[in-house]
Amino acid sequence: MLDFAKAGGLVAAIAQDADTNEVLMIAWMNQEAYQETVRTGRACYFSRSRNKLWRKGEESGNVQEVKAVYIDCDADAVLLKVKQIGGAACHEGYPSCFFRKVEGDDLKVIGERVFDPKAVYKK
Repeated sequence: MLDFAKAGGLVAAIAQDADTNEVLMIAWMNQEAYQETVRTGRACYFSRSRNKLWRKGEESGNVQEVKAVYIDCDADAVLLKVKQIGGAACHEGYPSCFFRKVEGDDLKVIGERVFDPKAVYKK
């Protein structure tokens, strides 16, 4: 199992599309988020900025159905193979959080927005 103590209470959690293997995002999980994810089959993370559990899609509707869970060799990171519901894993409205590519000294946007974050997150 995951070694939360060794990892300072939080482990890196990588979400990867179960069909295409595209890396969708990276987030953090505490033990409670991990246990909820395994129990429910829906991705749950720990928001460091809000200091609370973050159930993926609770505001946007873009949930992640977990198809498989893998633990790395050091037991301090988790890989979730997911089905991304709603088309966007990124809170900025892109399918993947990795929508920018480094080209020299610049960042080039290589993704296309699925939704407008201002319309979805009305806080």
